[in-house]
Amino acid sequence: MMPPRVVIDTNCLVSALIFSRSRFAWLRHAWQTRRIIPLVSRDTAHELLRVLAYPKFKLTRQEQDALLAECLPYTEAVRVDQTPSGLPSIRNADDIIFLVVATVGSADALVSGDGHLLAVKDHFHIPILTPAQFEEWLQPH
Repeated sequence: MMPPRVVIDTNCLVSALIFSRSRFAWLRHAWQTRRIIPLVSRDTAHELLRVLAYPKFKLTRQEQDALLAECLPYTEAVRVDQTPSGLPSIRNADDIIFLVVATVGSADALVSGDGHLLAVKDHFHIPILTPAQFEEWLQPH
């Protein structure tokens, strides 16, 4: 059986990568053991690069590259040529990229703790789950 293909928002990815003892550490283990396949696009990868470079994380370029190596080789790239129609309106326009990748990549779920994304979960055709909900959802898989 194929592992579920999921979109993981940047905040959850960064938490799983930077904070190895965080409540998201299981998420990194899940993609590195191929229990899940994270989907990324050019836009979501750029967002990850941008966030890892935030001064508050105090990461050197080498540390950023090492973290990317903990993530990107385990992902599946989704090519987005245009934004699909019929996506729910979202208050933070920057978050639309996650809905787009989930749709274009035919994701099984979108994992996010972001209030703007969670607010549209009843209007989106793919489950939008918090990390805790996703961990529970993943159990039978």
